[in-house]
Amino acid sequence: MVKCSTSLWSADLANLEAETKRVEPYSERFHIDVADGHYTPTLLFFPDLLKAVRRHTTRPLEVHLMCTHPLNWLEPFVEAGADGFIVYPDSENDTRTVIDAILSHGKFAGISLGLDQPLEILAPFWDDLSIVCILGTRVGIKGADMDPGVPDKIRAAKRTIADRGLKAEVEADGGIRRHSVPLMAAAGVDYIVPGSLMFGEEPARMRAWLGGLT
Repeated sequence: MVKCSTSLWSADLANLEAETKRVEPYSERFHIDVADGHYTPTLLFFPDLLKAVRRHTTRPLEVHLMCTHPLNWLEPFVEAGADGFIVYPDSENDTRTVIDAILSHGKFAGISLGLDQPLEILAPFWDDLSIVCILGTRVGIKGADMDPGVPDKIRAAKRTIADRGLKAEVEADGGIRRHSVPLMAAAGVDYIVPGSLMFGEEPARMRAWLGGLT
């Protein structure tokens, strides 16, 4: 069954406690987008906000670091209550160093691949990854449709994981819509990152629909 790492970017940020509790029963974990205004022009979540969210949910919090220097942000978000991190392989910090730092804090690690970034980038890191995050839109873009190449990229990632007997799960982020999720589910995706799909609909109804996909 496809699971949900619900993105709080689409929540009513003025009522974040209530929004978190409203969708918590239908979410395996929460996805916290962090943007520094450099790696992507968007500005998003910060450690004190994650700390506030942490008080209102027991679900794991995965921090998606859309940042030029992710190493600078690991410690503050660990202290705020993060359970894991997803980073980009083309940040200005060495990816091996970033992954090792995440694991040294006892947190799970993931790598996010942009539209033009091939799976081959992951070759040095497969054994350490819990998440392979396949982006369906350009980094930091909200409301765009899924790139048509995403299902094939999901299939390729799933084949590699199966062939190597790895623990990683595949997550799809961006372009999560009623018409695109069935394509991701058919490709074998483990997690989606619903934003408006979760908060813009009745969560129980959406989750029941998701459970019917194969």
